[in-house]
Amino acid sequence: MNETIICQGRHIQKSDLCWLRNVTQDHPDWSRHKITKHICSQWGWYTPSGQTKTFAARSMIDKLEQRGLLDLPPIRVAFRRKPRPPFPEGFTASDLKPINQPLEKLTPLSIQIPTSNSYEEYCVGYYLSRHHYLGFNRTVGENIKYLVRDRSGQDIACLLFGSAAWKTAPRDSFIGWDRETRKANINFLTNNTRFLILPQVCVPHLASHILSRIMRRIQQDWINKYAHPIHMVETFVECNLFKGTCYKAANWRCVGKTKGRSRQDNGRTQLSVPVKDILLYPLTKNFRQALCRREA
Repeated sequence: MNETIICQGRHIQKSDLCWLRNVTQDHPDWSRHKITKHICSQWGWYTPSGQTKTFAARSMIDKLEQRGLLDLPPIRVAFRRKPRPPFPEGFTASDLKPINQPLEKLTPLSIQIPTSNSYEEYCVGYYLSRHHYLGFNRTVGENIKYLVRDRSGQDIACLLFGSAAWKTAPRDSFIGWDRETRKANINFLTNNTRFLILPQVCVPHLASHILSRIMRRIQQDWINKYAHPIHMVETFVECNLFKGTCYKAANWRCVGKTKGRSRQDNGRTQLSVPVKDILLYPLTKNFRQALCRREA
């Protein structure tokens, strides 16, 4: 094996791999989750808000196992997270009435960040899993959900913002990122991974209005939740399905297209996925300076 390997964008020394092997061998009763917590503790993998980066650590050891470089304990099915309920308790689809009024009849809108395990959070999960073309299972890493209601209190839309794509050439070129600078600052971006106007709602200009409202508040919302700012938002729009009109109307900038490759690609297998437009929305005036800082 080479002295250094790259896994999930991280350089892992031979000594690191030996340490990981010793952890699994010395603690055969540990679950994969406990191993990842130990890795985060020993390697100092924490978010700016002090949370352990267990998802990143778990993804790393799983990939090392797939390469045949690490032996891990079997997955403990009994401890997996319970599946999301098919619909929120007390919710019925008849609660949602058709809405086709002009936008001014619906405003001011209420935009809420649902608390964990609340009725509103289950509603967001239900709407995305049932009505969004990509579906929805669960979130990992830093993320914020929004539930949007009209002035009468009826649900009309929901959005999800999560981890930014690890790399995409047009975005990285627009910002001025090389690999090391991207690695140091990727957590200052978020990706609008889901945006759903509920199917019973048909209101011109509603989507761009919601995007504009969210963009005015999301940076402070992120600071409140994770104790660090974000400086730009990205999204990917499938060219063969959508034109991205609402994003462009809300002043998002299209900087290029993806290459039709998946983040699951590796050196041996390439997975073909739809080509997407890459749209960006800077949140701060000096976003390039903020996103290109290097640690001293």
